[in-house]
Amino acid sequence: MIWDLKKYGERAAILDEHGTALTYAALAQEGQRVAEAAGRRCLTFLLCRNETGAIIGYTGLLNAGIVPLLLSSQTDGEALAALLEAYRPAYLWAPEDLPDTTPVFQAFGYRLLKTRFQDDPPLHPDLALLLTTSGSTGSPKFVRQSYGNIRANAESIASYLELSGEERPITTLPMNYTYGLSVINSHLLTGGTLLVTEKSLMQREFWDFFKQAGATSLSGVPYTYEMLDRMRFHRMDLPTLRTMTQAGGKLSPALHRKFAEEARASDRRFVVMYGQCEATARMGYLPPEKAVEKCGSMGIAIPGGSFRLLDGEDRPITAPGVTGELIYEGPNVAMGYAERKEDLSRGDEWGGVLRTGDMAKFDEDGYYYITGRKKRFLKIYGNRVNLDEVDGLLREKFPGLDCASTGVDDRLYVFVTDGTQTEAVKAFLVRRTHLNPAAFRVKAIGEIPKNDAGKTLYRELEAYCT
Repeated sequence: MIWDLKKYGERAAILDEHGTALTYAALAQEGQRVAEAAGRRCLTFLLCRNETGAIIGYTGLLNAGIVPLLLSSQTDGEALAALLEAYRPAYLWAPEDLPDTTPVFQAFGYRLLKTRFQDDPPLHPDLALLLTTSGSTGSPKFVRQSYGNIRANAESIASYLELSGEERPITTLPMNYTYGLSVINSHLLTGGTLLVTEKSLMQREFWDFFKQAGATSLSGVPYTYEMLDRMRFHRMDLPTLRTMTQAGGKLSPALHRKFAEEARASDRRFVVMYGQCEATARMGYLPPEKAVEKCGSMGIAIPGGSFRLLDGEDRPITAPGVTGELIYEGPNVAMGYAERKEDLSRGDEWGGVLRTGDMAKFDEDGYYYITGRKKRFLKIYGNRVNLDEVDGLLREKFPGLDCASTGVDDRLYVFVTDGTQTEAVKAFLVRRTHLNPAAFRVKAIGEIPKNDAGKTLYRELEAYCT
């Protein structure tokens, strides 16, 4: 069991945009009904929306020892069919408006559907949950999280964010995305009230619900904050908002400073965080009182965890300002990956240690700064170029420009959404890198492809590299 939901009794657990309200006692009862309909420990696909029915299914299945595999309800039919064949779940918990067979059980707009698969795949006793990395839905690769992983990370997040039963977070990220799910996990642990909506922050209905329900916190990835900045967020009248958190990628230093300073001026907390699905959710956070002073930093390790850096020969880095691969250790490091049903019987393969694949450095005070991805590099005429640093430089030089870089050795492609900026972008890169102009191709496209968590889909950009 992850949460003792009955402990909070008649306290409000969920309030959604349609006016549905559930107490903790009711959430526990409704979730138990879903689990009883499934009847046994088995694998169940959960097709997620930010809706009350999805959260009931998730909490009920997980607390009863049934293993949910979380996907977006908008998962392509062909991709879903391939995943069903790869994992052969016993059931689907899906929105009732998705066409399918007669349900075994239904409630709150969701239905429990029995699949055609007869034999349950063997499940390791510690296996609790399967999540895709970075919110993607097409790959068969999932992260295997244990009950201990989920509980430890939720407790750690609740500790450093100082969560209590007075919190009312609003859903801004998909629940099948590790960051969005961590908001649900940590607040249910501490008795808060989840404000549940499928509306995006670009819709007026989102902000109407935000104000009406008295939301106290807002979570977002870098793209979220870019949108908020364009919407002139600082002019909005949101008296109940106390905390803003950011993860899912590095925010540009300019936007980090802007939101941190605005938060300080309005007596709010702006908390930059760092995490990966492979570590359940969070690994690092920047204490809000350091948000301005340590602008650009992702902070320090969460309670119960630790960071260290290794150089290219796997030797420890002990001096500040030296870049190396970031290694994390903690009880929230997941069990490993799965790519097919046979992998679900495997135990813990990572032993609480995660090589993040991120390059980082720390300062004299022990605060960490992500500098890029280990594998996001090109060799340009013998020079090693960090593509994440390229993107960061461009966002800093051209505020508001949506851009992304990719390419092959000796040819760096930069994609922008503003065709009037292509020459200026190229000139800036040539000047900044001192590389031959022939190495750069700057192209304008309609939009930068992103997944449902707002992260750039670099593989899709490769199709434009001609």
